[in-house]
Amino acid sequence: MEAQTREIKSTNRIGTVIVRILLGLLLLLFGLNGFFNFMPQPKDMPQEIMNVMGALMKAGYMSVVAGVEVIVGVLLVTNRFVPLALALIAPIVVGIITFHIAMAPSTIGPGIVVLVMELYLAWAYRGAYCPMLRAKTTPGAN
Repeated sequence: MEAQTREIKSTNRIGTVIVRILLGLLLLLFGLNGFFNFMPQPKDMPQEIMNVMGALMKAGYMSVVAGVEVIVGVLLVTNRFVPLALALIAPIVVGIITFHIAMAPSTIGPGIVVLVMELYLAWAYRGAYCPMLRAKTTPGAN
């Protein structure tokens, strides 16, 4: 029984490492693409999406998103500050899902994959979030 429990824990750790590295590489790839544009843009984008993306780029929002994706990708791949990295990328994942639900539901697949990976890792690192989720706390208390 104890050996079986150890085997399950080991499998969960390996799965967490794989998901963490895959998500990190994915975010690193798309973050770098945000700066260097090495992946081609889809040719048949509706004008509404082009308008929204153009406004976000002009405002500098997409550069911030790309920068956060690169930083989070590096943190996840190097296994440093993983709970912080997951907290930093969470609003961007929500933005990705919201964008696809509202404007491009047919291309939501990759966003769902990223969301599932984010949620899996947040659950795997849930212990790190317990202090943050206390209803009442005092400054400087651990």
